[in-house]
Amino acid sequence: MNEELAVALDPVLRDLRATCAVRLVVREEWHDQIGELAMLYAPDGSGAGLVVRFGSSAAERTADFADQAQDWAVEALCAESRPAVWPECPEHPDSHPLEAGVVKGAAVWSCPRSRRVAAPVGGLGGPVSS
Repeated sequence: MNEELAVALDPVLRDLRATCAVRLVVREEWHDQIGELAMLYAPDGSGAGLVVRFGSSAAERTADFADQAQDWAVEALCAESRPAVWPECPEHPDSHPLEAGVVKGAAVWSCPRSRRVAAPVGGLGGPVSS
C-alpha cells in the first residue's frame, strides 16, 4: 500500500482493533476500475473496501476512512448478533455512535448531538482526555 494511504488508514485500524468486538483482517487489493483498495474482512468472510477519495487533505482522508470503516463495523457487529453501534458515544452510552469528521485540521470522533470531540481518530480505547 502506498505510504500516503497507509498513514491515513493506520489510525482507523488502531481504533477498530482497540474498540470493535469484531476481529478484522485487512488486505490490500487491486480493483481494475477503482484502483488500490484496503479491504476489511470479518471472521465470516464478509468484507468491504475502503475507497480513497483523492483531492482531500490527510485529515479528510483519515476521517473518510473512519466513516467507511464505521459502516463495515456496524454490519459486522450486526452479523455477529452484537450491539451494532461503533464507536459508542461516551457522552450518551447505549444511544448512538460517534461521528468522524475534521476539526481544526485533525481527524476526530465527535458526538453528533453535542458536537464535542470525544477522541482523535486513532485515539479510541486510550486514556480519557478532559
